[in-house]
Amino acid sequence: MTKVPKYWDKAKKYLSKKDRIMYKLIKSYQSPSEIILTSRRDVFFSLCKSIIGQQISVAAANSVFLKFKKKCNGKINAKIVSKLSSSQLKSCGLSRQKVLGIKSLSKVILNKSFNPKLISKMNDEEAIIYLSKLRQIGRWSAEMILLFTYNRSNIWPVQDIGLLRAISKNYKKKYLPPEKFVNFLRKRFSPYCSVATWYLWRSIDPEPIQY
Repeated sequence: MTKVPKYWDKAKKYLSKKDRIMYKLIKSYQSPSEIILTSRRDVFFSLCKSIIGQQISVAAANSVFLKFKKKCNGKINAKIVSKLSSSQLKSCGLSRQKVLGIKSLSKVILNKSFNPKLISKMNDEEAIIYLSKLRQIGRWSAEMILLFTYNRSNIWPVQDIGLLRAISKNYKKKYLPPEKFVNFLRKRFSPYCSVATWYLWRSIDPEPIQY
């Protein structure tokens, strides 16, 4: 089930007033058919997708993910994934490290040493640290989970190449944009950095990003 975050309209008004570039971007992507940030609220699914997509192109990640989904008979959950062998997972196009990451993830979900329900009680930084304890999940992957699965409103993923490219393009900065300027934008866009990130991504990608 997908639904738009409650804060989205309020955030658009806030960002439009705060920043001229953001005003233009929000105006550019507001047709009725425009897809905006939604969530399937399935953290295991999203973590698997995040691990699969690491360090490969979007097209390659989609291809591998479809094979992975087929191996799971269309139902991606910890119980089903835990029954797949390493060779079955490798046959989807997964590297050894990604296989270990996905197997480890299903194990900690099943033995309850990782509890996704705790995340809703944590602030952003606590949640990033908690998610980063998972194998194959670093800070960037944790931020993507908070943005796409939990729809946190103030995620500003400064390690994200797409975000940095979009800042350079829209604010006429060299690539990489100066850290000082990236931090200045973070302050300007808070408490709605996630929404600003989304519109900056849209400015460089013809397809809306979904996890």
